[in-house]
Parts: sequence; structure tokens; C-alpha cells
Amino acid sequence: MVIPATTVFAEGEATDITLWTYPVGNWGDAATVDGLIANFNEVHPDIHVTVEYLDYTNGDDTINTAIEGGQAPDLVFEGPERLVANWGAKGLMVDLADLWTDEAKEAIYDSVEAACQSNDGVFYEYPLCMTAHTMAINRDVFEAADALQYLDEETRTWTTEGFVNAVKAVYDSGQENVGAVYCSGQGGDQGTRALINNLYGGTFTNAEHTEYTVDSEENIKALELLAGMDGINFDASIAGGDEINLFCNGTLAMAFCWNVAQEKNNAEIIGFDALPMAFPTESGDPQLCGGIWGFGIFDNGDEAKIAAAKTFIDFMANDETQAAEAVKASSYWPVKDLGTNIYEGDDLMTEYSTFVPFMGDYYQVVAGWAEARTAWWNMLQQIGSGADAATAVAEFSTTANAAAAQ
Repeated sequence: MVIPATTVFAEGEATDITLWTYPVGNWGDAATVDGLIANFNEVHPDIHVTVEYLDYTNGDDTINTAIEGGQAPDLVFEGPERLVANWGAKGLMVDLADLWTDEAKEAIYDSVEAACQSNDGVFYEYPLCMTAHTMAINRDVFEAADALQYLDEETRTWTTEGFVNAVKAVYDSGQENVGAVYCSGQGGDQGTRALINNLYGGTFTNAEHTEYTVDSEENIKALELLAGMDGINFDASIAGGDEINLFCNGTLAMAFCWNVAQEKNNAEIIGFDALPMAFPTESGDPQLCGGIWGFGIFDNGDEAKIAAAKTFIDFMANDETQAAEAVKASSYWPVKDLGTNIYEGDDLMTEYSTFVPFMGDYYQVVAGWAEARTAWWNMLQQIGSGADAATAVAEFSTTANAAAAQ
């Protein structure tokens, strides 16, 4: 892609810029990032990039302290929760509209494009990579219970009816703990949200990301279904990480908190065929939760640095050869079709690439997000203790929307 002339850095004028990156795959590894920057400098030798590596424990505090001291970095590599909903919403970031050409909008997945802009349409992020969270089943257990007939192994999809029938078959085969709606805390809550929203086509927020919409007939129906199913247990003693352990050791026959990283991290533990699946739906159109990572630019008032930073973004995200390498460094997938399978020869990454087009609305940018996450697992605990689903959902909506309105 060729970005507008007003954006392009004036070659021959040496400029120093800073890139602060969160540990997104190997974007937290100095050797990997040094290699990417070396490729960049072969084309743009006059832009000198200094990198600082952040972590998720104190990275936000580090950047906020820099902002307060007037020393914010030029570039940050992270996701919309920070670049758009936090610093962008505070007016600290550069509008990247000139990077979002018609060509870019045509190429990048719609759900990603929507997440990279504020509610009033200002683009504060230019994306590089993404992932979609899935669920998984113990294929060996399902096969023994004759439950594979209720899912489509080729497309990795299944209907709500198929899910219900499969759980029943596995339960009837003697596996009492088929799946767990874990709710001791917020860990892995993307799995329970996706499960409940997908079953009957509910949503978590409105399209504008200004209101929580969990209080709907579709979501209440899904919660009532799960609460009444033999083999599905609401478990207030575990969170997502615990559920993964129970799945990997064979205690549970399915996991709702899953993605390719879980399979890689637990490869030596899993003693069965773990089959990743999209969440079940009535419509046949699963909407998966996921992550998006890309670049944002702090507005430090220096136009030369801003132009240099945009040139860096364009090279990493849009160069015909470099974009694939930059994405692979993240261990995730491109936000657009690069015309080739960048993980050719890697069967596991190729398998999980099936789910990327299923990624749904990226709603994690709505206001009151922290309070909503707490209210979510509290709601699940109430339902697991026998509370009326409609009443518990109404309480969630009151709490979450009050936080969103602040």
C-alpha cells in the first residue's frame, strides 16, 4: 500500500522515534524485534527506532508515568482496549485516518476495522495481527460416546441442538463432568461470554459499544439451557486456567477457554486428541471473541516523528514481504488476507487459522469494562446457586450499564 504523500517521512532527514511494545508473542523478544527493525532500516535508514519492552504487570503504569512527564513514546504496539478506548479516548493519540485508505478498509476484516476506531469514527490504531478464541472437545471421549455425529469436523462448527445432543451422549456414556461454566473470577471469561452469546444469537453490547445488552431473551434462554443440562456444571471454585487444566487431564470432556496457545502450552500433558471447535449456534454463524494488536502513535507535537512513525507502521503492516514476518513474530494471524498461508508447513497454526474469519464484534472497548467483567462472574455464580436467570441478568445489566454511564 502507498500511503499519502503528506504522511511519508522525508528521507534524508534523520529522525529518532521510540517504540514501546507489549509482549505480544515475540514482539516482546529483543532479538526478534531487532531483526524486524533491521529490515525496516534497509529501506528507511534515516529513521532510528529505539525500543522499550513492556509487560502486562506494570506496562500501563510505565506509559501513564511517561505521559504525565511529557515523555510518551512515539509508537505503541498493543490492542484497542488501550490505544482506542483508553489513550485515544483521552485525546492523546494521533488520528491515523490517512493510513486507513480505501484499499486498507477493503482488505482488513470488518470486525477489526470497527475496533480500531472510536465511537465518533477516529482511527487510533492500525492493526497488524489477530486471534480468535475457540472451545475444544476431547475427541476420543466424543468418539467413544458416538457424539461426533453432532458436529461438523471439517468446518469445526455445530448447532445448538447438536451441542445439546452431544453433551447428553457424552454424559450418558458415563462422563458426568462434560463441561464447566467456570466463575470463580474473570480469568478466561471470554469463553463463557462466547458460549452464552452464541447459543441463541445474543450479544454482549450494542453495536455502538455504549451499552451492555446481556439482558435479552436470547442470553437468558442460553443461561437457562446451560443451568438445566446434565453434564454442564456452574463451578464457582474454578476460573479459566483451572478449567484448562481439568480438560487437559481428562476430567472435563470440553473446554470453553481455549485457543492455539493452550494447545501448544499443554502439548506434553494432553493424552488425547483435542479438537478445537467454534461455539455452537442456532444460526450456523459463530461469533468468536478474540484479540487484535497493532500500532498507535502518541501525539507528541512533532510532525517529523509522527510521519516517521506512520512510515514504520506502513512498512510493518503493509509491505508485501515484511507484513508476513511481522505477523509471524506475534504468533497470531494477519488482519487481512495476505494471499498465502503464512504458516504453511505448520499444521497446528494452519488448523487454527480456520477460526480467524469467525471473529465477531470486538466489544472490549466499551466503557465500564472492568466493572462488567466482575459483574459477569458474579452473575454466573448466582445462577449456579439456583437464582433465577432473568433476575440475575437484570442485576448484571444494572451494574454494568451504571459503570458504562460514568
